[in-house]
Amino acid sequence: MQLLLLAIIIYQNYQEELHSFKDKIQKEMKICSLDLQCKNLSLDFVPITKNIKLNKLYKNGTFYTFYKVPTSSEYYLKVYLPQKIYEKKLTKIKQKLFFKFLFYAFLIALFSFLFSLYTLYPLKKALTLNEEFMKDILHDINTPLSSIVINFKMLQKELKENKKIDRILQSIEKIVHLQKNIKSSLDNSLLQKEHFDLKDLLEKEISYFQKEYPNLTFEKSLKSVVIYSNKDALKRIVYNILSNACKYNKGNGKVTVTLKENELIIADTGIGIKNPNKIFERYYKESARGLGIGMHIVKKLSQQLKINMQVKSKINEGTTFILSLKKVINE
Repeated sequence: MQLLLLAIIIYQNYQEELHSFKDKIQKEMKICSLDLQCKNLSLDFVPITKNIKLNKLYKNGTFYTFYKVPTSSEYYLKVYLPQKIYEKKLTKIKQKLFFKFLFYAFLIALFSFLFSLYTLYPLKKALTLNEEFMKDILHDINTPLSSIVINFKMLQKELKENKKIDRILQSIEKIVHLQKNIKSSLDNSLLQKEHFDLKDLLEKEISYFQKEYPNLTFEKSLKSVVIYSNKDALKRIVYNILSNACKYNKGNGKVTVTLKENELIIADTGIGIKNPNKIFERYYKESARGLGIGMHIVKKLSQQLKINMQVKSKINEGTTFILSLKKVINE
């Protein structure tokens, strides 16, 4: 907006400069016609015609005017500015205004940048404090949460099979995963890599969701594939995709997990996704459930691990996630 206003002002200045140049030339031509001492101007004699008006400034490629010759009744004196000189003068005016525009545009950009820094600094500081606060809370929650998990597992051993304790442990496991999701969203540190068999990781995650969603059918075709990546980050990716595949599935739906040499495919028969291109945006969600960060974390971690991902979805038919493992296998 500021640049547009500046361009309008510069254009007005250009028109004023042209008008001033025109007045100056006309005065010089008048003096030239009297003393014939014409600097930068040229003279000529033209036959008198009815169409010619005296003392009027004409412009046809350049400026010229006509004056009466006292000693002649057949010719008028034509005083004109040569084309090359006119173009040179016009170029100087344009260059002057162009550099003026650049200078003021630079000042506007500089002041806008400084003003944005000044206005955004409190917001940036608040966001940083909020992020640090969240990290501190996650760290403080970790200790009592770990203690609860350990004590319930000890209680589970004492009481052996107990459905109530199993359900409590599953709920605690959800809280732990949610905590790790939030931590992954805040953490931008480099991920440590290791060699591990992806099949084992998938077996454990599928087993967890089979207990959590007994009404769903889980089909798996898993080949032993050793990869070099961050195990915890890949676990987050698999957990979040499987969680959505179960959460948004139909009553007696199906979840299929296929692990090939270079590809991991997780498919469901759920409700589908309306906007597959938006699901990786932070806080985007198509239902009231969830926080809208799970798929954002999947995208973020997959990019960090160099895992290419495709999403195919049809409403009321289901969704398929295809993860390319080529780069994590060949490292």
